[in-house]
Amino acid sequence: MLIEIRHVTRYSYGHPVDHALQRLRLTPGSSPAQEVLSWSLAMPGIETAVHYLDAIGNPTHLVVCPEPVETIEVIAEGVVETRATHGVVGFDTSSTPPWVFLRDTRATAADADLRRFAEQLPDGAPLERLHALLAAIHARVAFDTNATHSGTSAAEAFASGRGVCQDHTHIFICVARLLGIPARYVTGYLHVNGEEFALAHHAWAEAYLPDIGWVGFDAANGVSPDEQYVRLAGGFDAAATAPVSGARMGGGLEALDVHVEVRQAQQQSSQ
Repeated sequence: MLIEIRHVTRYSYGHPVDHALQRLRLTPGSSPAQEVLSWSLAMPGIETAVHYLDAIGNPTHLVVCPEPVETIEVIAEGVVETRATHGVVGFDTSSTPPWVFLRDTRATAADADLRRFAEQLPDGAPLERLHALLAAIHARVAFDTNATHSGTSAAEAFASGRGVCQDHTHIFICVARLLGIPARYVTGYLHVNGEEFALAHHAWAEAYLPDIGWVGFDAANGVSPDEQYVRLAGGFDAAATAPVSGARMGGGLEALDVHVEVRQAQQQSSQ
């Protein structure tokens, strides 16, 4: 499937920002599940940005705004061809070994309720247990855009029984790590099947199995990622994989507006 994406992030300030440094994780990489056909980034200072792969293997840009501004607009757009791989991403070339993703963060730390939840999962091979976990979270935690916020932890969302894709993903990662399986947070885009035009910046988890590599699990939707998904970046939790983050001096109060368009592109017929 060909998927067109346009992701616009706009920061507005009450006063000019004297200095601003932005870190962008807004460039998808190619893998067995996707091939990036075209991609571009636009914002003030992007021409002189430092471009590198971070320790997780995410394409990253560090951008310094060249002059004081009252608005910073970041535009990422391009076309990605996706393939159905039953969620299998495979092995990557990151310098970070998989076992590092057994480490908890505040967002993914377990409490007594999550430990009991993990203990109640059926026995079986690791992949079977992960699919059981996927189904159990999907059934246990209802999707509710008003129930949580960006700082809600896995334990808090699990206790409330409600949340968004970020919360489902943090819970999955937490329990997978309790099972001794490395797991990481993934950001990306989701095209809703059957709709010509859809808006969705999405999150899901990946777990590592030695004989398969990394495998994706979307607990919010109860499925493994297919050709409707475009992977953007991975890390320990939501904060560690933020598409845009940074620091500034000056500017007063900050207003943030994000607009994401995900569209199925017209497939070109072969000649």
